[in-house]
Formats: sequence, C-alpha cells, structure tokens
Amino acid sequence: MTLLDSARASRSRPLPAVRYRDVLRVPYAAHLLGGALIGRLPTGMAPLAILLSADHGAEDGSSAGLLAAVYLVANAIGGPLSARLVDHYGPRRVLPVGAALSSSAFLALAASPAEIWWAVAAVTAAGATRPPLDAALRTLWGVRGMMPSLAHQRVALALDSGTQELIYIAGPLLVATIVATTSASWALAATAAVGALGTVLFVSAPVSRAHHGVKPQSAQPDWLGPIRSARLRVLYAAMACVGVTIGALTPLAVDAADQFDAPELSGGLPAALSCGAVLGGLAYGARSWRGSTASHLIVLSVTFAVGWIPLIVAGSPTTALSTAAIPGLAMAPLLGAGFVTTSTFAPPRHTTEAHALLVAFLDIGCAIGTAAAGVTHTQALLPAGAAAAALILATARRRLTPACPHALPPLPDPEANKEPLL
Repeated sequence: MTLLDSARASRSRPLPAVRYRDVLRVPYAAHLLGGALIGRLPTGMAPLAILLSADHGAEDGSSAGLLAAVYLVANAIGGPLSARLVDHYGPRRVLPVGAALSSSAFLALAASPAEIWWAVAAVTAAGATRPPLDAALRTLWGVRGMMPSLAHQRVALALDSGTQELIYIAGPLLVATIVATTSASWALAATAAVGALGTVLFVSAPVSRAHHGVKPQSAQPDWLGPIRSARLRVLYAAMACVGVTIGALTPLAVDAADQFDAPELSGGLPAALSCGAVLGGLAYGARSWRGSTASHLIVLSVTFAVGWIPLIVAGSPTTALSTAAIPGLAMAPLLGAGFVTTSTFAPPRHTTEAHALLVAFLDIGCAIGTAAAGVTHTQALLPAGAAAAALILATARRRLTPACPHALPPLPDPEANKEPLL
C-alpha cells in the first residue's frame, strides 16, 4: 500500500471506539465537567433572572429586554478577552477573578434592580467578566497528559456539547422555581452563588491548577489571535449562521404561542430543542463515525436545516412541541464537530480564545436572528441560517480537512506546566 493509499484509508477509518464511561474514568475528567456545568448554569439562568428582575423592579418593563441583550453582548465581547488571559496565565489565576467580579455584579443588580443606570452597569459587568469555563474546559481536554488518546478527546468534546444543553433546560427552571417561592432578587443572588461555586470546583481540579498557561513569545500582543486563521474564520462564519437559526426560534415560539393560543409554547419550543440536542449530542459521541470532521459539519448542517421543516408546517401545539426536538438532534453534534475543528486549528497559545470566539460568533448570530425575526418572515430564517452554514462549509471543505484528518490539535508548551498534570 502506498503512502497516498494509507492517507486515504485513514481519512475514512473511524477512530477506535471509546465510551463515555472511558472518558469519565480519566482522572479528574468528571470533576472538570461537573464544575464547568455548575459554573456555566448562569448562562441559562441570567437572561430570565434579569428579565424578571427588571419587570419586577420598574413600573415600565420595557427595559427588561434591553438589559438581557446588554448582558449577552457584554458576554460575547468579554468572553474572548478573558479567554486570552486564561491562555496566558492559566485558569487558576483568571477564572476565580472573573467569577468574583461577575457574581458581585449580579448581587449589585439584586440590591437595586429599579435604578436603570445601575442595572445597565451591573449587567454589563456581569456579562463582560463571566469566566469562560466552557472554553477553558475544551482547552484542558487537549492538554498533554489529560486524555489517553485523540479518540478520548473527541468523545469528551461530544459529551461536553451534549450535556451543555442541560444548562438551558435546568437554568430557566431553577430561576422560575426561585422566583415563584421567593423573589427575582433571590434568583439573581442564586445566579451569583452558582457561578462562583462551579468556578471554585473547576479550578480546584489538579489538572486545572497545574496548567499555568503559555506566555506570548513576542512582547507585542497579537490582537487578531485566532481570527488570523482563514480556517477558523470560515468556521466562525458558519457558526454565526447557525446562531441566526437558534436566535430566530425564540420569536417563532412566541408567534406560535399566539397562533395556537398555547402560552406554554413560548418556553416549550426552546426547551424541546434543547432536549433533542442532549439526545443527539450523546448519541453522536457514543460511537465513532467515518469521514473527516469537515464532512460531519456539512452533513449535520444540512440535517439541521431540513430538521426545521416539520416544525414550520406543524398544525397543532402538540405537533409543534414534538417536532421542535428534531433539529436539536443535529444541533449538539454540529456544535461538537465545531469544537473538534476549533481544537484542531487553534493557533498555539490561543486555544481557549479560539473556543471562546466560536461561542461569541454563535451569540452574535443568535442576536442577529432574534432581531431579524422582527422584520422578516421568522419561519424562513430557521432552515435558511443552517443552509447558509452548510453552503459556507461545503465551499471551504478542503480548507477544513487537515492533511492528517485525525491529527491531534496543538498542545500547550510542556515547559509552561511546572507541575505534573496527573
């Protein structure tokens, strides 16, 4: 067999089978994943807690949506900046500081939700300083000595993409329960406490403590960082289109609730999408798949686009709820494949920032989708955003397929880690 034949064979051969239990048995893997999930609960709690707090604290609730949007925009801007600090100084030095500042801002908002200037400042600070635990976790999955093999790392990323949807199911439910039993201010306080607790758990893992980051080689900072990579720019553009689709679902859910006179659809459709994403993400990572990750991205994007059609033509509330889970089955695997691609092409010393930028572009797409849904036909945005992502990825397929499809992503310089990871 020639070298070319070997390369072609490796491109189609799936990675060795690794189960979720194999990943969770890796020392400290469950510790990191659990801490990250708890610490990221504010992502699912904060928007609703802010909305309810603003409505409760002011006579006019028109500022509630603005405050929630400010939080998301601040998070999209501050996340990559915080992630760059994590790359340079390590999670132990950066994440606790961000958690302390973000939690303090939530407590400040809880103390005086009626003052609009105070609320804007607090929400901006809470979003901008939120610790990028998701990006830090994906970086640690790839640190030398953490995972036994590339197959373990890919399954860990798939497990992460599937379980993260639990945040968007449990977060709003937790806030709604707290508000029903106490008040919106206590929901904000709980958001602060949960974020701080999860961050402490995450950085207490020996793997997290041992990773000290990698100092930049040049005194001049590289402001563009991962944006310099043409491959990552393609991926980010595609993920922004996926975000447009996800963002458009919220106004569609509100429209469907009015159309069918079923108020439960406004929250039920996003929850059903998340439930489908949990199942799809876990199923995707439960086995190995043939083909390159670039091919997976294209197929999953097309599946995501087609999956919206049953929801668009749904004729009853029951049908709408059941069909909303269908695109979710492809959504988490699509994001998981995006995480793998980001890990593969992230520039050295910018891995955490590269993952944070992926999340930021998703958030930007969500904001565009939500805004565009108010001025155009909402239903058309659902398959259109995913189809645009598929077109971008198909056009750049060769660029997104590395010479060795199963190559390990760049690893931090071992010299930077003063302590053994395991």
